Amino acid sequence: MHAYTRSMVNKIRVFSKRKKSVKIFSCQLTMWMFLTVSMFSATSVLAVADNEKCLGCHGSKEIMRPEGVKKYIDPVKFAATTHAIVGCTSCHDRVPVGHPEDGYVPQKATCGDCHGPVFEEYSKSLHASKAGCNGCHNPHEVKLPMFMSGNDINDKCARCHDSRKTIQSHSKWLPQADLHIDSLLCITCHTGSKDYVITMTIENRLPGSKEDFKTATFGELVKLTQGEDIRRLIDRNGDSLVSLEELREFNHLLRGKNMRLWGMMTPEVVTHSYQILNNRWDCSFCHASGPKAMQKSFIAFPEKNGSFTRVAVEKGAILDILYGTPDFYMLGSTRSTPLNIIGGLIVLAGLSVPIGHGFFRFLTRKNRKENDDEA
Repeated sequence: MHAYTRSMVNKIRVFSKRKKSVKIFSCQLTMWMFLTVSMFSATSVLAVADNEKCLGCHGSKEIMRPEGVKKYIDPVKFAATTHAIVGCTSCHDRVPVGHPEDGYVPQKATCGDCHGPVFEEYSKSLHASKAGCNGCHNPHEVKLPMFMSGNDINDKCARCHDSRKTIQSHSKWLPQADLHIDSLLCITCHTGSKDYVITMTIENRLPGSKEDFKTATFGELVKLTQGEDIRRLIDRNGDSLVSLEELREFNHLLRGKNMRLWGMMTPEVVTHSYQILNNRWDCSFCHASGPKAMQKSFIAFPEKNGSFTRVAVEKGAILDILYGTPDFYMLGSTRSTPLNIIGGLIVLAGLSVPIGHGFFRFLTRKNRKENDDEA
């Protein structure tokens, strides 16, 4: 056989073997994924069954009598947590057969058993000696930050840190401390979190009231939509993207009803390294980041179970402070390098007149003195 022909035959054989190997690998991968999904689905089904059994007692408010003796768990709030997926017995795996008549309090897993890296990070923080995980996170109501409002997250901090004292201590170095604290999450400045976005929530207050605006609840908003999806209050066309026009329309129609959109700078990646960071003392951390920091924004709508669903906002729409988001504006967010240069030139031109005039008078002082003497 010709050498070229033999070479081509060998290549075809190798290709065929590789093709078979790829097919075998694809089949194995598909089977592995199928088994993984099946096992996860089976685990979820078992978890739901366990949850229903446990919540048969713990989901009834009758269990709270007498108060403090037995643990009540809100079934709606628990269903919104990731813990509901893994099931009650994942943490409470040693519940005796005679429970609850035997009076034995079942043991529970520690947070570090599942959340090892987070637990280790937190153990090195300033908070570790002051509070445990349960100090901030109720395991039966815990949610990811993206499913919470900024005020809800700050309320957890306010359990230990009195808001008035916080404002007072920050006022020693931070101008308008109350406004800053209303516009920022505590974890924005006091953790190593990153990837910041602007998250807006709908706030309201009673007509004629002088009280502060508060995050509107699901029940309050659903009354305005008469049972329709509350996201349609702003996302009028239901395309899961809030446009600038929709923002303007919302503010035009509902601001007269004591409602507003309030934005907070929130991190997408949250850490548990509670600390005091030097760069947060620098105003430029927030105020000189330019429009890039303001491009990505969301509106968080409350759900019946206490969580929030985020809807993306048109890129850059947050920068429209006149009608789009008139109650929220981060000074310096619209910084533009060309405009900075033009502004600098205008300032220099303005300064050049008095400086030039004074310098000219200094050079001609002798001539003016001689003229005065002659006169």
